Amino acid sequence: MGAVKLVELLLTAEVFNRYEELTEDDIPKEIRKLLYSRGGIKRPLVIRADIAAKYAGEVNQRPPFVDLNAFSKQYILTSFDLAVKWLASRGVDLIRRNPALAYYYQNYDSLDVSYEEARKANLPKHGDKEWLRSVIEELEKKEETKEMLSLVRVLSPEEIPVDFKDVALSEEQLEEVRKIEVAIEEREFLRKIGLSDIGKLLFIGPPGTGKTTTARALSKKLYLPLLEVKLSMITSQYLGETSKNIEKVFEIARRMNPCILFIDEFDYVAKMRTSDEHAAIKRAVNTLLKSIDEINLVEDGVLLIAATNHPSLLDPAVWRRFDKVIEFPEPAEVIRRRIFEIFLAKIEGDFNIDELVKETEGFTGADIKLVVREAVLKALLEGRRTLSQNDLIEAIRDVRERLKLKTSY
Repeated sequence: MGAVKLVELLLTAEVFNRYEELTEDDIPKEIRKLLYSRGGIKRPLVIRADIAAKYAGEVNQRPPFVDLNAFSKQYILTSFDLAVKWLASRGVDLIRRNPALAYYYQNYDSLDVSYEEARKANLPKHGDKEWLRSVIEELEKKEETKEMLSLVRVLSPEEIPVDFKDVALSEEQLEEVRKIEVAIEEREFLRKIGLSDIGKLLFIGPPGTGKTTTARALSKKLYLPLLEVKLSMITSQYLGETSKNIEKVFEIARRMNPCILFIDEFDYVAKMRTSDEHAAIKRAVNTLLKSIDEINLVEDGVLLIAATNHPSLLDPAVWRRFDKVIEFPEPAEVIRRRIFEIFLAKIEGDFNIDELVKETEGFTGADIKLVVREAVLKALLEGRRTLSQNDLIEAIRDVRERLKLKTSY
């Protein structure tokens, strides 16, 4: 198999070099991640021995049309045509999963190969942490864009620690996620029919109900970079700077598209809006609202998500900027059950989840996570790696007492 993967790798590079219409998204992710260098992936692609070893592993016997330059440590195809025929007889499955090769082989003899299917199944470059790093490196070369980056936290989907399947959402919330997925897939159609003002979501609900976690999990599910910003953090003590900071945040989102721009603490706009101290504050609010108006998923490739714990502070001028408001209430029984199932899935023990659900009425997802954490730590202190139902019940009581203490001040 090592020789087959080596030939696949060499042919991928050769086809990519020959056909200018192919892009980085036509290179399989597993191969693409080995080819990044400063500035991204550039033609001509060169396959060195170290890259080949990482992808193909040990190759006991090279095919006769493959040569290795002893001086440059570079692999070379001495006969492209022989390599094409050789791989067609041994690696059809690899060809079908490789967009660059599928592009070349789609009309080759009787091979059942679809370029469109291979391209659709291949994850795009914009989710690769290597691609994101190369974009950031380019932006950091200029002082203006380097300053922009200091205002946001940029995460690759590969760096997000939570999977979407591990987030407990209601059917209504899941339906909105599916709508966003369809909108991303059908951007060209939506642009064609003039339906562009899509992809501005407002997450509302108490702290700990999963707003930030859901935004991060969406990054992983949609394979989109995540730009996180807290609205309070881009306000400046210097009058006039806040408006500029807001503009910079939205500009960096456009430059890094497609991406998710997640604005937390969005209720801070209300504090800005009610301030009559300076005209500069009013300009900052107007800049924020105008920036939201002028960005969308269809035209700009930016999914905007704002989150607030205090939706009552937002006035109608803010609410109407979003095409969908998604509530994150304190989880109902069915959601609490799912949260317990997720958190306890990898823990040994005999649990009565029905009882746990009843005992946690009014708990948020963050509270339930704290329950499991406290139960596990207490068990570890006692030298146990398994949990009992009583461990969890005691932890629930402890957390409930903490919550009472917190609300008493």
